[in-house]
Amino acid sequence: MASVVTASQLRLISEIKADSVAMSADDQLRDGLAIVDKAAGWTSHDVVAKARGILHNRKIGHSGTLDPDATGLLLLGVGRATRLLRFLTILPKTYVGDIVLGTETSTLDASGDIVATFEMSAVTLEQVRTTAARFVGEIMQIPPMVSAVKVGGRRLHQIAREGGEVEREPRPVTIHSLAIDDVVGLPGVFRATVTCSSGTYIRTLAADIGRALGGGAHLTNLRRIAIGTFELSDANPLDDIVVRPITDVMRDYSSVTVVGELAEAVAHGKVLDRLALGLGPNQGGELPPGPWAVCDQMGDLLAVYEAHRSGTVKPSVVVAPATGVAGAQS
Repeated sequence: MASVVTASQLRLISEIKADSVAMSADDQLRDGLAIVDKAAGWTSHDVVAKARGILHNRKIGHSGTLDPDATGLLLLGVGRATRLLRFLTILPKTYVGDIVLGTETSTLDASGDIVATFEMSAVTLEQVRTTAARFVGEIMQIPPMVSAVKVGGRRLHQIAREGGEVEREPRPVTIHSLAIDDVVGLPGVFRATVTCSSGTYIRTLAADIGRALGGGAHLTNLRRIAIGTFELSDANPLDDIVVRPITDVMRDYSSVTVVGELAEAVAHGKVLDRLALGLGPNQGGELPPGPWAVCDQMGDLLAVYEAHRSGTVKPSVVVAPATGVAGAQS
């Protein structure tokens, strides 16, 4: 038998289990999720390297780069959880940052050299809000030269460090919401709260808004405050890193609980009939594509399944522990 568990129920299970993992680095889980509040001055790679040292585990990766000057949420996959990072990468992200009107920089943020200035002191909050509203929805963005995007097999920031610049193709991104407010005591500076799709560059957005207002702008004080349902309240500073259960990686997705022979089949990565996992049509008669987190009766993640052909589902990732499946003999 199989039962569908909602994302909120899975999140509750994960939070309860996470309470048991506040322990020393040597005793931390070898496979799971670490939610870090990244400090300024660190690259995402720096954080990963430091976490490897703290946790004595070389198998650690992150789900989405933060610029060195940016702070906030960085999700780290530890051990087998690195195979699940793509499910975190595609989640929507929320940022807060300050748009500084009147100055363009080489990097589109405060770390770069000033390349142009404009007289924009007369621009009002309402004008910024009206202009920013034009960027909500699906838009095209040109990645900044100082970014990790690859062109011709090389990362743009490598080319930029050598003083080069190359043609970049615009890429589609989605701005789900964009709120603009004044920053008290700082004329010409406006705080943006942005929820967007993966791959969106907030500093490019700030620069584009500046140009649309008839001048230029750059971004400062960028902070990522949410990734899907993960928030800063879930995070720890790097020095106090905590590894949560691997199930927590999939907390934003629906879950299925399996027992007995079905749990064994999932743990061995078998293609299954949808109905065996209780994954029939939705209320509209459509077959949802997934993914679904498939867990044993103890709430431990066994695999992630996605739609296959002819009414079947197949695992895209199997993470069942080598020690066996809880309830397999039920």
